[in-house]
Amino acid sequence: MLGVFQGTSRLRAALRLLSIHSSASPSADLLSSARFMSLSRKLHVGEDGSRSSPGSAPERLPFSRVTEEDLAFFSQILPGRTITDPDLVESSNVDWLKSVRGSSEVLLRPQTTEEVSQILRYCNSHNLAVNPQGGNTGLVGGSVPVYDEIILSTALMNNIRSFDHISGILTCQAGCVLENLSLFLEERDYIMPLDLGAKGSCQIGGNVATNAGGLRLLRYGSLHGTVLGLEVVLADGCVLDCLSTLRKDNTGYDLKQLFIGSEGTLGVITAVSILCPRKPKSVNVVFLGCETFEQLLKAFQLCRGMLGEILSAFEFLDSECMRLLNTHLKLSNPISDCSFYIVIETSGSDPSHDTQKLHNFLEEAMQSLLVTDGTVATEESKIKALWSMRERVTEALTHDGFNYKYDISLPVEQIYQLVTDVRQHLGNRAKSVVGYGHVGDGNLHLNVTSPAKDPALLAAIEPFVYEWTARYHGSISAEHGLGLKKRNYIYYSKPRPAVALMGNIKAMLDPKGILNPYKTLPDQLKPSSSVKSQLGCSFHTDGKE
Repeated sequence: MLGVFQGTSRLRAALRLLSIHSSASPSADLLSSARFMSLSRKLHVGEDGSRSSPGSAPERLPFSRVTEEDLAFFSQILPGRTITDPDLVESSNVDWLKSVRGSSEVLLRPQTTEEVSQILRYCNSHNLAVNPQGGNTGLVGGSVPVYDEIILSTALMNNIRSFDHISGILTCQAGCVLENLSLFLEERDYIMPLDLGAKGSCQIGGNVATNAGGLRLLRYGSLHGTVLGLEVVLADGCVLDCLSTLRKDNTGYDLKQLFIGSEGTLGVITAVSILCPRKPKSVNVVFLGCETFEQLLKAFQLCRGMLGEILSAFEFLDSECMRLLNTHLKLSNPISDCSFYIVIETSGSDPSHDTQKLHNFLEEAMQSLLVTDGTVATEESKIKALWSMRERVTEALTHDGFNYKYDISLPVEQIYQLVTDVRQHLGNRAKSVVGYGHVGDGNLHLNVTSPAKDPALLAAIEPFVYEWTARYHGSISAEHGLGLKKRNYIYYSKPRPAVALMGNIKAMLDPKGILNPYKTLPDQLKPSSSVKSQLGCSFHTDGKE
């Protein structure tokens, strides 16, 4: 009781401080075939030569290999931007987690849509596979080559084309870094509708290609809603101009939606138009502690009811996350030790109104004994410090050993039970099992670490996690995509007719399969002339089979 009382006293002090703030004004040699095959398979195949999991690399498809003639063509259209120096290409061959390594010998850096079009037209006609790459911050092996695919980087496509100060619609090239766009908009009293921990490196084209969720989804929704238009280069070099800046356009099929979340397998996104909200005049962040997940869920219900329109984020992390933050990043717990921690953000246009609503919520949460401790931040530096406790968990995990990462969507009441069951299932075979994520949209980030890569541990995790998720009608990828690692697990979340239809769409837009091969769709998926006849299913509109 003393610990609870002390925590409540500290939170009440924070509430007094909040009230005070509310009254204030507001060419190198190409690698040999044997070498690239060895390098690219090393991380995917067990020591005995057997495949370690369905997430391992499939056999290389019969694409052409890059020749001197090909390099001459690329150098002609991209002078000084056709990179073949192995030291310079290396970083683009390895993913952020250093869990997937390709053996590409060529890195192309176009600056315009026309250059991307010329590259893809040539590659398609010469049967050369292409790996589109943005900021390379993906977590499922989707952003790096599997074998010797040509890397097409959008990093130099970083110009802002236009911004409408009245409507808040931003149009920019795909290689613009998310944080740079945020800074541009903040100077104009607007913000980006998405915010990610990787915002300093990730690019808007990659965000759209993976349908990244992030920390603001609860307030502003997904990119399927905020992206108004796209410019996309198809596999044959055709430029699809759907770069609309209209909020409403109901003429025919909404083709841009096909490319949002397609992970570069259907086309290369070269430009984006996106609807941006106004910058809030009032932002508050609260860091709270709970003893049980049931209390956390009740706090979420209370929060939604009492904060309503100003609620912009409701995130959580468990005590194991806090331990890793303390151990590896030396970040101090801003409150007393608890089993679960919550990060709540409010944003609005009236500081006094927002503060009063937050004050009322915190008072009710304390009186209901849903929280045991907490602190409030209204100043930008303190807000960033509290957010770092949530945003830097991924970084802390990289220091804890080899990471097995799972991005799961579940009914909210079930999301932490998966963490508990995985801990019980693995026992002492794992070094750490942690859970954190976005309570507001039912998205759990489950992470398991081990001192080194451990095929036996992986076999214990998969397919256990996916079977568990399917049992509760969840999704095996909430926001990270499928990439290389999860492509063969798609059936846990999607029915076979749906996956077959995806294969048909891929075959139509990229018949040679040159765009980001080995990713997103399962191995051995054959396009069919009729999904209905292939699967023996009956599509209907009258409610009857």
